[in-house]
Amino acid sequence: MTFSVIGRDAGTGDLGIAVSSCILAVGRVVPSVRPGVGVVAVQARSRRGLGGSLLTGLAEGAPPADLVRRAAHAAEDVDRQIAVLDATGRVAADTGRGSLPVSGHLVGEGFSVQGNMLASADVLPAMSQAFTATGGPLADRLLAALTAGQDAGGDLRGRQSAALQVVGGSPATDDDDGVRLDLRVDDSGDPVAQLRMLRNLQRAYDERDYETLAVFAPEGARDLYAALAASRRGDRAAARSALEAMRARPGWSAWLASMAGDARLAGVSRLLG
Repeated sequence: MTFSVIGRDAGTGDLGIAVSSCILAVGRVVPSVRPGVGVVAVQARSRRGLGGSLLTGLAEGAPPADLVRRAAHAAEDVDRQIAVLDATGRVAADTGRGSLPVSGHLVGEGFSVQGNMLASADVLPAMSQAFTATGGPLADRLLAALTAGQDAGGDLRGRQSAALQVVGGSPATDDDDGVRLDLRVDDSGDPVAQLRMLRNLQRAYDERDYETLAVFAPEGARDLYAALAASRRGDRAAARSALEAMRARPGWSAWLASMAGDARLAGVSRLLG
């Protein structure tokens, strides 16, 4: 009832997973991730604690193939589907004989795609091809694979939720928790498309793309981003208009006063000064 892709970026060492399903909040159920350790996808009729157990095995140094082999021979896991990727890029997967048709997995260099109760046998090859053919950051490659799977039919029973998680290839520290991206769509008629939109919005925040944020950020904050965008392009009138609109909103005048001299608004201040 789910299709997913796990993968590693050989350049950065980042690890990630993208998943979609007909169930509510699949991001709570399928992915298990740990920076510097690995990524696990646990699907079909799997035990809820299996993902954590597999991550513990990785942290203790067990190869993914050994962990998958053990799970494949456990009587309680006969109906499960799992994929395991460690921080070095070793990957293994297995589809239990009790998984729902159409089911299966494909393992490639540093990645794996898997699914069960799929709409067609074309889903997994489409995902694999998209992941290997797409360039750019790992998050975009994972999303490309997920999109290709949905375009090929995805989950036979329909679509409801999706999730995208990326973590660093090094263990978390006090200064860096290792989480690069954690986006979830818990209930949607087109969760993969919604996830792509969230990814684009996250990119805009990360890259300080104020022009995009002035359109898609929450309504109360759009004037702020409009002012920042206007100052970046040197549009004095637009910056002044955006600041006036901000001051008209309850509470924003006091916030602007408290931010006097803040580097984030320095460009606006210089433009209007």
